[in-house]
Amino acid sequence: MTNQENLHQQLLQLNDRNYKAYKDIKGTYKFPEFTLIIDRVQGDPFATPSQIRVQIPPSIAGFPCQLYRTRSREIALCDYLTRQFEMAAGAISHRRGTGKSGLIAIVRVGQSVLERTSVLIKNGLVEARFVVGLPARGRRIAGRQAAQMFCEDIPEIVAQALKYPSLDHTKIQQQVETVEDTDWLRQQLTKRGLVAFIADGAILPRRSGVDQRPLLDEAVPFQSPETLRVEFICPNQGLITGMGIPSGVTLIVGGGYHGKSTLLKAIELGVYNHIPGDGRELVVTHPAAVKIRAEDGRSIANVDISPFINQLPQGRSTINFSTANASGSTSQAANIIEALEVDAQLLLVDEDTAATNFMIRDRRMQQLVAKDQEPITPFIDKVRQLYADYGVSTILVIGGSGDYFDVADQVIAMENFQPKDVTEQAGTIAQQYPTERNSEGGQRFGSIQERVPQPESIDPSRGQRDVKLKVRDLDELVFGTEEIDLSAVEQVVEVGQLRAIAFAIVYAKQQYIDGCQTVPEILRLVMADISSQGLDILTNLPEGNLVEFRRFELAAALNRLRTLQIN
Repeated sequence: MTNQENLHQQLLQLNDRNYKAYKDIKGTYKFPEFTLIIDRVQGDPFATPSQIRVQIPPSIAGFPCQLYRTRSREIALCDYLTRQFEMAAGAISHRRGTGKSGLIAIVRVGQSVLERTSVLIKNGLVEARFVVGLPARGRRIAGRQAAQMFCEDIPEIVAQALKYPSLDHTKIQQQVETVEDTDWLRQQLTKRGLVAFIADGAILPRRSGVDQRPLLDEAVPFQSPETLRVEFICPNQGLITGMGIPSGVTLIVGGGYHGKSTLLKAIELGVYNHIPGDGRELVVTHPAAVKIRAEDGRSIANVDISPFINQLPQGRSTINFSTANASGSTSQAANIIEALEVDAQLLLVDEDTAATNFMIRDRRMQQLVAKDQEPITPFIDKVRQLYADYGVSTILVIGGSGDYFDVADQVIAMENFQPKDVTEQAGTIAQQYPTERNSEGGQRFGSIQERVPQPESIDPSRGQRDVKLKVRDLDELVFGTEEIDLSAVEQVVEVGQLRAIAFAIVYAKQQYIDGCQTVPEILRLVMADISSQGLDILTNLPEGNLVEFRRFELAAALNRLRTLQIN
């Protein structure tokens, strides 16, 4: 182990040499208050920046053990430190030459509190993982600037962001307790017969579609209707009240722009915790909730969509349905069946992103087009069977079809962003104005088949590289030679989740995809390994940009791999 002065001197000696000479600095260095580890050195100023770690001993970091005594608190604290590092690095880091020279950055974060590999804490030792763009002029080493980055900037970031005495103790405590309460609330849902909870006073609207921070000036705080109000005594915040959505079939109705989709979006993201001040920090949803939508053009590999679609022209089978270019209805059917295959317990559907012919077939259309000429069994005729046969609840945003009143357990109307319980009124209307449509769903929902992926169809290699992975924002994952379109998978909230999912598919291929085990079995094994050993099992080097994901999004990525072949 060499010390800080040796690293400083070594960088000065490298000044003006060829950029590849930077490889000599790989190693471990002792600084007065932390250990610095250079795990990977970039080969070019335009290449992916170098991977760096710092480890701060408990005596220097100084975090009280009560802040990380539970898993929930540990994740909350590490999330807080990641955000502090991001702010400190953003203020200190600046351009120092060509390419990515001068960059000091940690994983990008959003409004959610998630387990990440960016900051870890164990027995009081804090480890932060980040990247550094080693500075250059052209392709010559800028040694003086590099020495300043490593020996001045990084110690300053550590002092500002990773030492308890330098941080706001009140804010840390608030984040830790908020996340702990939210995790506790989510665990209570099933015990109380609920699938979602929205606290009174929550701020649900966002500033824009690309800015997920809360809308402040014009936002209307959420208030539960009395008939749906429930109470909880949280471990830290004590008594809280809000709207509990019971299991079953729930409709969210109302006029346009009154907050229907905003409420559903908050519920959709209630599978994750949120930072204090987000407005949705006490909005919680069943952890096995999956957003379902139509997805024209996606590929489908041997999915049994027969509960929804049958009797295709030319006698095409829907028991093992495959296509490279799905329609709106077939894609929505496949999305539901694939979610059920991996044990989804709550489906979330917004008519704005659903296929109309999949959702409803009214009486007039039934008279014009006979059932034996229509392959699609609409969702309205299956949603109750789904709950009766499998215990899977559904929350739907419906603004255009009152026929759904006949199958609903609860109807919530949004008026000026405030909810009203109109279940009784909807039932009265359904009796006064019967639809007279014929139910087309039969007596049972149908079977849910577990599929077996073939290992040879999952190939992450490209050219001479055994594994080639790349993430393009939240929309696309490059897996070997294939591009996986995830733009319609709405419960991915951070780029780091896609990186982790990409590595998880490779890990699954290496460990468990053997042509015998089913998709659910494979996912259970992968998620169990991550739960017991952490996200680091997915990679060779200690990556700092991996973020926790759910089995549903892992399944979604695997199912959208166009080379996927299934038994």
